[in-house]
Amino acid sequence: MPLDETKALAITQRYDELLSSMSDPSVIADQDRYLKLTKELSDLTPKAEAVKRYFNAKKEEQEALELLKEADEDIRKLASEQLSLSKKVIEEEQEKLVVLLSEKDPRDERSVIMEIRAGAGGEEAALCAATLFRMYQGYSAKRGFTTDIIDYNDTELGGYKEIVFEVNGQGAYSRLKFESGVHRIQRVPVTEAGGRIHTSTATVAVLPEADATDVVINPDDLKIDRYRASGAGGQHINKTSSAIRITHLPTGIVVQCQDERSQFANREKAMAVLTSRLWAIAKSGDKDAEDQKRREQVGTGDRSERIRTYNYHDGRVTDHRIGLTLYKLDQILDGDLDEIVDALTVDLAAKKEQEEQ
Repeated sequence: MPLDETKALAITQRYDELLSSMSDPSVIADQDRYLKLTKELSDLTPKAEAVKRYFNAKKEEQEALELLKEADEDIRKLASEQLSLSKKVIEEEQEKLVVLLSEKDPRDERSVIMEIRAGAGGEEAALCAATLFRMYQGYSAKRGFTTDIIDYNDTELGGYKEIVFEVNGQGAYSRLKFESGVHRIQRVPVTEAGGRIHTSTATVAVLPEADATDVVINPDDLKIDRYRASGAGGQHINKTSSAIRITHLPTGIVVQCQDERSQFANREKAMAVLTSRLWAIAKSGDKDAEDQKRREQVGTGDRSERIRTYNYHDGRVTDHRIGLTLYKLDQILDGDLDEIVDALTVDLAAKKEQEEQ
């Protein structure tokens, strides 16, 4: 969508003012003011640089258009190349600025708790849930985030009926919030002898992680059970009851953690999940609103609902919300999600800007 050039120019003007102020002796002497301006300058720098690249490319575009009127063929050829390059830069910087100039979600910088559940497709759906989990592990590693399993219910073939995990790192929510919804995978299952392509689904929910100041939980509202952690097929993997199940009595929310060896560590993780869920409810206003939000996030798991399809036969991934199709299935399943996330980020920022107009 078109860039608001008046707004963009105001950014470069403010940027130049800040640069000038930072060299003013009176500002340098006032430590509080100096630190405040330093932070503002830091926040404004990427925007100002993008604006300058945008307007430089616009200027080069006009120069190239003028040169195309020349009689000399070599000059016109060079002008045509410059015009193509300028248009590409304008488009790229315009997309960046749509995102940079949009209002930020205050939760964007938080870590997240993700839940993946097998949907339609039986054992193959559980394997799909495992495939998605590995994809998010790979993506988190590429972005410098860390993943930490909280709870899981696995199967004999290595799939997950459900898995809950943390992704820790600044900005994790800004990059993963678009993953909520139904993911559809089309491939020939390992259990299929006839080579027929099978469609299965897994649902993903993403919650920004809450901190202690967001929610106050009354200990009297909690029922805490201890049990033995289980491995694939229900086999107990611990001789001690280290796994923790916490029930929040007022809401009926149940969370559990069995991945750590100590009760304390499992309790801490389970409480993190509970706190985030309660915060999400508080942000929504009431439990019914949150239940509706969660239903909208994960859907029913039915094949007709999906935000993204992974097609193994064609090596294709399609995000249905923005109509983006990429023929790089292997790379995406290895965690190369940035192209999709960037496109979704631009789309969201553009929609927000349209709503404000």
